[in-house]
Amino acid sequence: MTAAALHYDPSSLAGRLRNVQTMTRPLMLEIIDKACRRFPSLGQSERTARVMRLIDAEAWADAALVLMELELPLWHVRRIVYDEGEWHCALSRERELPDWLDASTEGCHGDLAIALLSAFVEVQARAAEGSRPSVPSVRPAPDALYQPAACENFS
Repeated sequence: MTAAALHYDPSSLAGRLRNVQTMTRPLMLEIIDKACRRFPSLGQSERTARVMRLIDAEAWADAALVLMELELPLWHVRRIVYDEGEWHCALSRERELPDWLDASTEGCHGDLAIALLSAFVEVQARAAEGSRPSVPSVRPAPDALYQPAACENFS
């Protein structure tokens, strides 16, 4: 397990996004630090520099969209809707499918950037849960006092 995955707690980050009113620079940098795996490994490429410029300009929704494009290349924004004072943002891998067939991930909040990032954090949480190594893990060595016993009667 990587160091980024060890300190990433999706439920605490999602709860924090739910409870915050507006996006701030420290919150955005915390999301990048805790939920982004590709961003730190890219170094200072043009895309990471673009995200940092958008954060400096406080263009939160644009920064969230560029961050999602960078971190989740197979996912696309399926729907952004403003309804009864809240933004509802859905991310999907297959946005051409009808709604009832698609397994999209949705985030909602009164602030557009936070709604986008809520859906982003949910997708990252699902990816963290579903990522398993392709090689089975090795069981720990048995205790020195452990001795197997045969209990079948072959008579």
